[in-house]
Amino acid sequence: MTFVTRFAPSPTGRLHKGHAFSALTAWTAAHEAGGRFILRIEDIDPTRCRPEFEAAILEDLGWLGLDWAQPVRRQSAHLADYAAVVADLEARGLLYRCFRTRKEILDAIGDAPHGPAEAVRPGPHPAGEEVRLLAEGRAFAWRLSLERARESLGEAAWNALSFREEGVGPAGESGLIRARPETAGDVVLARKDAGSAYHVAVTHDDALQGVSHVVRGEDLFEATHIQVLIQTLMGWPTPVYRHHRLLTGEDGRRFAKRDNAVTLAQLRADGVTPEALRAELGF
Repeated sequence: MTFVTRFAPSPTGRLHKGHAFSALTAWTAAHEAGGRFILRIEDIDPTRCRPEFEAAILEDLGWLGLDWAQPVRRQSAHLADYAAVVADLEARGLLYRCFRTRKEILDAIGDAPHGPAEAVRPGPHPAGEEVRLLAEGRAFAWRLSLERARESLGEAAWNALSFREEGVGPAGESGLIRARPETAGDVVLARKDAGSAYHVAVTHDDALQGVSHVVRGEDLFEATHIQVLIQTLMGWPTPVYRHHRLLTGEDGRRFAKRDNAVTLAQLRADGVTPEALRAELGF
């Protein structure tokens, strides 16, 4: 089996050291295995993704000395592919419309007698209410029904959901791990006005591009559980996962765009060389 992995940033800001560490980890793994390194631009959110940030990603990764297979897949050019996945799951009765707002769901969590874990599965609206809300033109999300997915797979297949972790999860998880999609609840897979969600696009593209190993930060470890379920429902292979530690600053907090982490562009402007940064990151 050819080793294929990917780095899949969203162009919502400039790359920082944490991105560099993740990209170098995946790129190094691919080269050490004699495999392929893919760059994918995950830009399905039109409200936050911008072309100038995509151009900056290419510039920053090139400055770091990375190369990647061509062409680069931009998810915004393939929305119909993801919509087809959602349509397939909906036709099989595995999705339901949810008209509840985020506030309504949070309020329900607070009122739930058995705690938050049970409240993240709001379930379908009564038939009459759904017809009324549709007639009113209310916005809705398509949620994956874990109950229906479990019935569709059967108990044996549901209990066999698993993935192999070659890295280490946030709680030290490694080896063969039983997938627990119930921890994610009935996740949103699409919205009426915003197309497909992350879980659909990422699993579709990993299967399409033949990704054999997903190398990414441990902050995405929990997402693996629901992604394994989607892969199984769609008949796609489950890659091997290799989650890595998150890079943190002097304050112990992980680098993040929202915290205005120092960007690679700023480091470059300050005279930092790619060789120096790679050495600092352990490469």
